[in-house]
Amino acid sequence: MPYLLHDSKPRPPPLPQEARGTHSSGKAYQELKQECLRSGCLFEDPDFPANNASLFFSEKPPIPFLWKRPGDIVKDPKFILGGATRTDICQGDLGDCWLLAAIASLTLNEKTLARVVPLDQNFGPGYAGIFHFQFWQHNEWLDVVIDDRLPTFKDRLVFVHSAERNEFWSALLEKAYAKLNGSYEALKGGSTIEAMEDFTGGVGEMYEVKKAPENFYEILEKALERSSMVGCSIDTSSAAESEARTPFGLIKGHAYSVTGIDEVSYQGQKVQLIRIRNPWGQVEWNGPWSDNSLEWHSVSPSEQKRLAQTALDDGEFWMKFEDFKVHFDKVEICNLTPDALEDSTAHKWEVTIHQGSWVRGSTAGGCRNFLDTFWTNPQIKLHLTEKDDGQDDCTFIAALMQKDRRKLRKLGAEMLSIGYSIYESPGGDEHLSKDFFRYHASKARSKTYINLREVSDRFKLPPGDYILVPTTFEPHQEADFCLRIFSEKKAITEDLDENVAIDLPEPPNPNPSPQETEEEKQFRALFEQISGKDMEVDAEELEYVLNTVLKNTKDIKFKKLSLISCRNIISLMDTSGNGKLEFSEFKVFWEKLKKWINIFLRFDFDKSGSMSSYELRSALKAAGYQLNNYLLQLIVLRYSDEQFQIDFDDFLNCLVRLENASRVFQALSVKDKDFINLNIGEVRAQLPKHQ
Repeated sequence: MPYLLHDSKPRPPPLPQEARGTHSSGKAYQELKQECLRSGCLFEDPDFPANNASLFFSEKPPIPFLWKRPGDIVKDPKFILGGATRTDICQGDLGDCWLLAAIASLTLNEKTLARVVPLDQNFGPGYAGIFHFQFWQHNEWLDVVIDDRLPTFKDRLVFVHSAERNEFWSALLEKAYAKLNGSYEALKGGSTIEAMEDFTGGVGEMYEVKKAPENFYEILEKALERSSMVGCSIDTSSAAESEARTPFGLIKGHAYSVTGIDEVSYQGQKVQLIRIRNPWGQVEWNGPWSDNSLEWHSVSPSEQKRLAQTALDDGEFWMKFEDFKVHFDKVEICNLTPDALEDSTAHKWEVTIHQGSWVRGSTAGGCRNFLDTFWTNPQIKLHLTEKDDGQDDCTFIAALMQKDRRKLRKLGAEMLSIGYSIYESPGGDEHLSKDFFRYHASKARSKTYINLREVSDRFKLPPGDYILVPTTFEPHQEADFCLRIFSEKKAITEDLDENVAIDLPEPPNPNPSPQETEEEKQFRALFEQISGKDMEVDAEELEYVLNTVLKNTKDIKFKKLSLISCRNIISLMDTSGNGKLEFSEFKVFWEKLKKWINIFLRFDFDKSGSMSSYELRSALKAAGYQLNNYLLQLIVLRYSDEQFQIDFDDFLNCLVRLENASRVFQALSVKDKDFINLNIGEVRAQLPKHQ
């Protein structure tokens, strides 16, 4: 699945009210709905049809599902019944508890909920079998349209359902999210914070409960006050422990929502409590402060009412905060703004977003463990110019997200282990070389490389210029990525994606010199033997001449020069336009060839007759060509083999074609060059991702 670089220029975050339509027809929700109302037909979504392909990609349904509209399941379907609440989410037969935990958290913030679940839709007047939901994806909000056909078995919803049988907003939301990711199966397994970010566009932070700061209770309290979305889970030590039940009624490897935190007076003391919800809608904590525990007998009815304490088997329960820290391992918080939860002051945050790609053979260099390729990763320059108010350092959050991996599961893609390193900039705007990273240590880095969709960390560094290098852990792993930089003060970011530049010597005139060298005499004799009296060779004859000469060159290993390379050479050197090469033209080319051979040998480190494609940037620069990531990726895709190696024939062919193109480009006027660059930028922005 090769990837091409997307436009990586920094861009501002979108305005909250904007949402881009995603339907293949190009029509928005209201337009599609009005068409259905005029025709009298209920909407059927061709982009996410009611068939097995929308359900699973790796297996067939275990039982025959029937797709039914809510009106075919119950007599009086409702979109939302009595307000959207966390009890409206009950897990079905799909392993997407992480998603449901996020939906439960979503219901705690009416404003955020109304953004994701537009409330002006129902099954009453104007019903047309069409609904829509909005999700944040990689710096933009998307409007996802669906029909309301849902998978059922014996008139029961198979997947997410509400505790009220005639309420359908949560089931339809799950369907829209499944469509966004390609299928229902794509939702199996995940991190709660992934869905939380898709519901808010917020920034996530993860805490290990056993290593949490002393004021962790206050951090969670502040998170819920600020309408942050909070999830928690218990680690497993093996796959066999997944969804194993502990003696206290908790489920390992399962995603829970944190829905409340409070203090209660108990036997003359204040006790810190935390409220948790199991998205199954059942199976609860059975220890102290559980639904029917004795502790509640000592709490007044009014206090119980204030805490919304009930003894229902609805999956929600209170527990003592100290017990929570003992039994749970991870807490995920999605902040609607990047304000530190340890800080009582709200700040206005500046956000810059970069889109980029790791492409095998050119910009997929892996982590610092792989020094030979690490330097080829994308490099982003960060200018920290203003200190935080009253501080000596600059605060920022770097959040690196790999894109569309869940959607690409059906093609075999999985979440990659990703992370980043931050280095102090040596100055200049050039892509940093291997030697820089060999002799300089990082100033900061992500805590770990992990196979989550996003890795984010908070940093404080002195003002100055820094280089952030986003990477996968292993080299040669391809993905698109989105890097978000949140800073308290204005921070300037730019990609060290070198501008295209050409620095070639003026070609000498192909005039015969007064005296020929011994080498030229040997060439002339060979030329006369092959070409005849006119001393001109065509592509086939040039192929024979070059291979005969180079075969006796001991320094370089290669199989043979190809006919296509020789045709390109003639195209480059033929000044008369007759499609042949005169001896004087060949002599000029031979001088070029000797220079290119020396460059190739410098980067053929093991003398195998091929060079690593990751060294191509440096090799082309030595030949006079400075390329940006986009052009480099295209050249690597064209000339490297499956082992990311480039042999001499391909290297030669690449240089000949670059010089041909550069001559045409240099002959253009400044106005023509600007026009071409403008259109190249527009084409790049519209290029689809290759999969």
